[in-house]
Amino acid sequence: MFDALRKLFGSEKESSKQIAARRLQLVLVHDRASVSPEIMDKLREEIIGVISKYMDINRENMDISLANGDNDNSVALVANIPVSRMKHGK
Repeated sequence: MFDALRKLFGSEKESSKQIAARRLQLVLVHDRASVSPEIMDKLREEIIGVISKYMDINRENMDISLANGDNDNSVALVANIPVSRMKHGK
């Protein structure tokens, strides 16, 4: 998950202070949302299941995570799911 944050915020070198701040922010977001790693895994699998009905996706390069929302009291579900192709009618 930290790799996803690193991709999100760029790949330039970060200081130890910046890395620690990002890790703390991630912990706080997950804590605020009260989402356990098990629930995040289940959510990820269910999202994959639904999207896979309509599209072929690249699971290796996808990222689903929580981030701070627009204000201090909200959390956003952020999904970056590369789509290979659309599936046509069933």
